[in-house]
Amino acid sequence: MKLLTNNKLGNIAIIIGLSLCVILMLSSFVTRIIAPPVDNELDTSIDPTNEIEQVIQVNVLNACGKTGLAGQVQKFLIERGYDVVSIGNYPQELENSIVVDRLGDINSSKKVAYALGINDSLVSPGIDSTMFIRATIIVGKDYFTLKPFSM
Repeated sequence: MKLLTNNKLGNIAIIIGLSLCVILMLSSFVTRIIAPPVDNELDTSIDPTNEIEQVIQVNVLNACGKTGLAGQVQKFLIERGYDVVSIGNYPQELENSIVVDRLGDINSSKKVAYALGINDSLVSPGIDSTMFIRATIIVGKDYFTLKPFSM
């Protein structure tokens, strides 16, 4: 095949250049097979980013005045995989139990509400990132309708 009819040196240069490109591509291919750039093992030092893998941290406040109520809710939530960071008393009494979203993660707050049997309409924003929790549960005078107490 004639690439350049009268220029023998040009033909040799083209053949050598194309041969070097093929050799470069083959060496790159072989290198990728021998030492792949991505490791197929999971890195356990990385924090999980999938919402399903993350534990939801909450605190529970008693707003009905019945002694030991927050502790019962704490036990119920821990048995279901939630991390109850603290329990305590709310400064005033409330008629209805509510869940307060602390990080702007409404889905986690709704999961907590569902676990306790609290209606989604009683999940309200109250963002406070200094608390380092996802939600605050305030148990009101309707506690007897919640799942921990209706069992």
